[in-house]
Amino acid sequence: MTRDTIRVWYLVHRWTSLICTLFLLMLCATGLPLIFHDEIDLLSGEPDRVATAGAPSSSDAAGLKPLDTMLAKVLANEPGQVPVFMAFDNETPLMTITTAPRPDSRAADMTIHVLNRATGEMTGRESEEGVMHFLLQIHTDMFLGLPGMLFLGLMGFLFFLSLVSGAVLYAPFMRKLKFGTLRVSRSERLRQMDYHNLLGIVALAWMSVVGLTGVINAAATPLRQMWQMGELAEMTRTYAGQPPLPPSRYGSIDKAMAAVRQERPGNSPQFIGFPGGAFSSKHHYAIFLQGTTKLTEHVLTPALVDAERGVLTDIRQMPWYMVALSYSQPLHFGDYGGLPLKILWAALDLFTLHVLWTGLLLWQGKRRAGTDAHVREVETGGMPVPAE
Repeated sequence: MTRDTIRVWYLVHRWTSLICTLFLLMLCATGLPLIFHDEIDLLSGEPDRVATAGAPSSSDAAGLKPLDTMLAKVLANEPGQVPVFMAFDNETPLMTITTAPRPDSRAADMTIHVLNRATGEMTGRESEEGVMHFLLQIHTDMFLGLPGMLFLGLMGFLFFLSLVSGAVLYAPFMRKLKFGTLRVSRSERLRQMDYHNLLGIVALAWMSVVGLTGVINAAATPLRQMWQMGELAEMTRTYAGQPPLPPSRYGSIDKAMAAVRQERPGNSPQFIGFPGGAFSSKHHYAIFLQGTTKLTEHVLTPALVDAERGVLTDIRQMPWYMVALSYSQPLHFGDYGGLPLKILWAALDLFTLHVLWTGLLLWQGKRRAGTDAHVREVETGGMPVPAE
């Protein structure tokens, strides 16, 4: 590369890294415990989940209480509330039913009830408090809602640009050095630079994947709104102009579920969106089915059932951008391969923390030298040059 090309890539790497580093440090620090959120939840006291582990899934019909019975039990304890979501556990008979004052209520106004479908008992409520919820909120939007999510998405994009520019500069920088060289007998700055470069290039693919999936996850709300205005509107076109279906006219959920299972017998439901909520129309139960393998179980297929008549009206695959979102969410936290993959994710997260921290230290040292000095350092293949 010419000196001018190296200068451009160096400036891109320097400023994209500098802008996003503090936020990336926060994301890596909060993301580390979130990788093990399932294990931490079990250890921190979920006796019902532990006691029911290995029992039939709450989405399996055999031997479990009817869904209509479970919903009636919740609504009897929450007068004035309407159902918003119903979700199922793939490993236990536990399920959740979310209620709110209105179908379109804010998340803060919703109440999540935990029930055991094997016994028909209510076991408690899911709390939106605690350390894990606090870390998740910081990690996703810094308690700023959609603006916070989009801002962190921008930081993730800058992080990806810093990775690309760093990889471009790595080849000429290491031209006169063996791959993986650590000049431990030289100055502190050179040792930091070598560790920064080695760990950065080793974890490059992982950091790129996690950075890009983070960007996609940050756009979840706009993507869902795009789906609602596009595919969901097309699926419910015949209902356009009709007044919203009031909760008093909701029909049997078990009948709706039976209609969907008859159409897709091999799939299991993950959750149900009730009419008027963010994941459904104003007239349908939206029953989201998951894939049958570990890889495809995160890709959901919506089936719309007329909530009053219990008739299946449409079922179709999600568009490509929603499929990308479905894959990116578990991939971001390493949820595909069980505990071994989570341990690998945690190790690479620690690598990234070290790369970010050494990058900050190197930037502090680089302020004493001009840009031309560092461009010449890349040109000379990693050989330091005197500061200007």
